[in-house]
Amino acid sequence: MSEPLLRVENLNTYYGKSHILHDVSFEVGKGELVALLGLNGAGKTTTMRSILGLTRPRSGQVALDGVSVAGSPPHRIARMGVGYVPEGRRMFAGLTVLENLQLAENGRKGDWSIERVLQHLPKLRELSGRKAGRLSGGEQEMLAIGRAIVSNPTLMLIDEASQGLAPLIVQEVYRLIEELKQDGVAILLVEQNALLALKIADRAYVMDEGRIVYHGDAAALLKDRERIADLMGLNAGELAS
Repeated sequence: MSEPLLRVENLNTYYGKSHILHDVSFEVGKGELVALLGLNGAGKTTTMRSILGLTRPRSGQVALDGVSVAGSPPHRIARMGVGYVPEGRRMFAGLTVLENLQLAENGRKGDWSIERVLQHLPKLRELSGRKAGRLSGGEQEMLAIGRAIVSNPTLMLIDEASQGLAPLIVQEVYRLIEELKQDGVAILLVEQNALLALKIADRAYVMDEGRIVYHGDAAALLKDRERIADLMGLNAGELAS
């Protein structure tokens, strides 16, 4: 088998004395979309922060295309081709949509220019002169994804892309995520909405209390709602459609 683009092995991360991640291990292959599922507090965002160097793991390994990056500063990891769409979007609120996109360009070669992003997200073109702080939640999510894309990443980490968005906006955001996958970008997609993520993912991992409790084919898991609910500590009727 070829080396996965992202390999995480036995990751242990703490906040102070609180042990958050417990021997977390998983992989994302080149061009693959992997869903990382779990409820609030399961450890999903901490996992992303540990990969990106925003929260330094106490032990374990993170490798990008075979190169160890555990404990590396976030800017080095970003320059290796990792794009990040954080939960809560985190715009430069006082800058315009266009200025946010321009700041994100880093000179990496690739097909995703600002112009192409605006072609795929025409709403952003309409709003290109508006301050990011005046955008709706859905518009900010599209800008957050666009901002990550213009860096031409080989790996995208997307944290809770559907959170707080209207269904029509969620469809638009997920359409763009699928287009990225078709372009060969590997994606680690963190979601509470398991059914939504499983519809487009290749494989899935489920986290609970800082541990990976399941790994398998996404399409197979999608067919078993009772299993999904059990893994996530929900009743089947509580699963978002």
